[in-house]
Amino acid sequence: MNLQSSDFELFGLVPRFAQDRAALDARWKELQREIHPDRFASQGASAQRVAMQWSARINEAYQRLKDPLKRAGYLCELNGAAIKAEDNTAMPAAFLMQQMEWREALDDAHGVDELNQLSDEVSRSRQAALVQCEHQLDVAHDYPAAVAQVRALMFIERFARDIENRFDRIENE
Repeated sequence: MNLQSSDFELFGLVPRFAQDRAALDARWKELQREIHPDRFASQGASAQRVAMQWSARINEAYQRLKDPLKRAGYLCELNGAAIKAEDNTAMPAAFLMQQMEWREALDDAHGVDELNQLSDEVSRSRQAALVQCEHQLDVAHDYPAAVAQVRALMFIERFARDIENRFDRIENE
């Protein structure tokens, strides 16, 4: 293994969006067992430091690979298609209209039932976007189109957190 390896190489995975979460979790545990600093206690402080570096690298890769949004963005980056979310905020007009409608619905929602309906709609949109992202990354290998989908997913996830925050406020009133 090499600290400079891609997350996929590190975990021995094919670089694709679709991943088996249970297999990923199992591989993470296996890698952590292999490089746990306690296993290197008899080899001295230097070996333990290296093991800690490996542990941190494996955890970083695991966090990126287990999260579909982070994994999609990482695949885009690996294939030369930078997300540039902070620089490029252009989105299709239909997507922007949907976001405005959701924002208005959130502003107008006063009860749990209304929030549940909005949350369900956003969840369906997220799932559809993930399916589209998988197609663009794993089938079409259209990384620029996947970048747009990743950016849309970023907004959807941020908005889903806003809904959760509203649920929390209602709960605490």
